[in-house]
Amino acid sequence: MKAGKHILFWFLAGAILVVGFGNSYGDYIKSFYFVTFLLPVAMATSYFFNYYLVPKFLLEQNYVQFTIYTIYTIIVSLYLEMVVVTISFVVLANYNYDQLDPMMTNIFVLGFAVYLIVLIKAFYLLFLRVKNNEFKVQQLVEEKEALKTEFITVRADRKNHQVKLDEITYIESLSDYVKIHFNNQTLTTRETITSFDKSLPETFIRIHRSYIVNQDHVSNFNSTSVDIGDLELPISRTYKSDAIALLEGSHSSVS
Repeated sequence: MKAGKHILFWFLAGAILVVGFGNSYGDYIKSFYFVTFLLPVAMATSYFFNYYLVPKFLLEQNYVQFTIYTIYTIIVSLYLEMVVVTISFVVLANYNYDQLDPMMTNIFVLGFAVYLIVLIKAFYLLFLRVKNNEFKVQQLVEEKEALKTEFITVRADRKNHQVKLDEITYIESLSDYVKIHFNNQTLTTRETITSFDKSLPETFIRIHRSYIVNQDHVSNFNSTSVDIGDLELPISRTYKSDAIALLEGSHSSVS
């Protein structure tokens, strides 16, 4: 959240609390002062819970630690609410307990008010995280689609050839040469397969010291080989772990 949104959120939260306590107390001025005492507790609790406990423990699936620290946070916030009541007893009621509204001295009401704000903020942040993740996924999809329409320039037969990335099925190393297979055609260029491996997008997977495959053209695969149409290409031990993980990830996301 940007600074302006933070300020607006806490302004609205404070205004709602002032109106709520003011209606019960019958004195909006004293209600305003009381909320100025209480709001810092709500802010501290909200920021600690939503910006520390949630991302550090809950989102990392450390549920036990999240539960323990949440309980600690509740205990500390309740203690601070008691401090707020004490300050109000001195400042607003001039040591006269009867001059304080029962809502202002009810620790359960105060706790409910504080944690209602915390939860509203938590749900809003969750909504933002979901929207942000959806945006990132859409960006990745668009980038992947854009890569499919890109070209690479291949120098072969003393000419520069423009080859669409999504049309390349696999790349084969022939010692000092590389053969590019695409659309039932081939181009042989004096390059190394390593240079292609470093420059090609992630849709291309190195499965062997002699082969790079375009995962979009892989029809089947197992722990030892990859099928591209009727052709079977071997997976070597050196590249097996990474290749299988990438292939499984791409095929599971498609399914």
